[in-house]
Amino acid sequence: MTPFEAATHADPYVYYSGLRRQNGLLFDADLRLWIASGAKFVEAILGHPDCRVRPLNEPIPPAIAQGVAGTIFGRLMRMNEGPQHLCPRMAIEPALASVETENIADIVSHVVETLDNPVDNLDELMFTLPVSVIAALIGLPSSRLKEVARLTRDFVACLSPLSDEIQLGEANSGATRLSELFTALLNSDDERSRFLSHIWSGCEGTAWGDHDALIANLIGLLSQTCEATAGLIGNTLVALHRNPDLIEDMQPTPMLVADLVAEVARYDSPVQNTRRFVAKRCTIRGRVLEAGDTVLLLLASANRDSCTNPDPDSFLLKRTQRRTFSFGSGRHECPGQQLALTIASEAILVWLHRHPASSVRPYRWSYLPSLNGRIPKFYRDRETQCEIALHLTTRLHST
Repeated sequence: MTPFEAATHADPYVYYSGLRRQNGLLFDADLRLWIASGAKFVEAILGHPDCRVRPLNEPIPPAIAQGVAGTIFGRLMRMNEGPQHLCPRMAIEPALASVETENIADIVSHVVETLDNPVDNLDELMFTLPVSVIAALIGLPSSRLKEVARLTRDFVACLSPLSDEIQLGEANSGATRLSELFTALLNSDDERSRFLSHIWSGCEGTAWGDHDALIANLIGLLSQTCEATAGLIGNTLVALHRNPDLIEDMQPTPMLVADLVAEVARYDSPVQNTRRFVAKRCTIRGRVLEAGDTVLLLLASANRDSCTNPDPDSFLLKRTQRRTFSFGSGRHECPGQQLALTIASEAILVWLHRHPASSVRPYRWSYLPSLNGRIPKFYRDRETQCEIALHLTTRLHST
């Protein structure tokens, strides 16, 4: 198994444990990169200034560099260092922190009413609902929410090296249309949403006036929500399938579900790994990395390291001092992690209030093709299982 295959393996955690026992940071000659599996190494690399989010000579992946999706990608704060990272973050992070749980609960309740059947259609629950919540929070009208969710799923294809030419074309189209919608929203005379007003104040307060970068990072909020939150919701449903006794004998209170989702984020991370690129020679906990080296950081493995989470392979709702690397660490730690956890918790609450926990049992699942994401695709019967297996095999062979 490789760490890329592990992301969508039925149980990658035995493999990760083996890597940690070998060495918390080792060089894989076949993959030609370093693999960081231990929490201390992962944390040190994420925090090191010479370990960058993109290679110095390749700020945008070549496959998307000439299209609109590539232009958006190149302006995302999470894909940049220095001012292009700090300026949008300083404007947007306070707005994300200001969002209250009660506000998200209200938006979720409203969005659920606009969807077809997010309770039985788990694809809607996992993908359409979270993106629609962020779109509504930003201030896009209810009539546009489904369209925005669809366009966002099209756009995120540009983030995957497994995407084919058709998907990359759809990513460019999605990026173009999303840019148009946000341009219209920012130029509108209508009153801005509280959230967008907060961001706008942050832009003025930091003297950051890059209109195009602001639009790109609003799209970035949607794209981050699309896959990471979908995986978080889906993996929570998987946890309920495997451990139905977790809450079937209890009233699914918001606090209980919040604990459930937080432990899922640690135990079965929707983002299994990420990469860093060494800009100049540096030493990480006694290991020398050379300029040009690539490091694959196994976030999901770090979550299961006993040095940061005692009894790491046990699923504990009331885990004390839980440490989770799923949202990163250091200067690029996801500024919207609490918002993502809240949206996922509210989505699970909606589902549980309409279905008992045990009703997840009829579902089976496989994982969507990915080199780093762990997002389940649910189905109910063997016929559907065969169709999905055929679809996934075709996708993998075409890339």
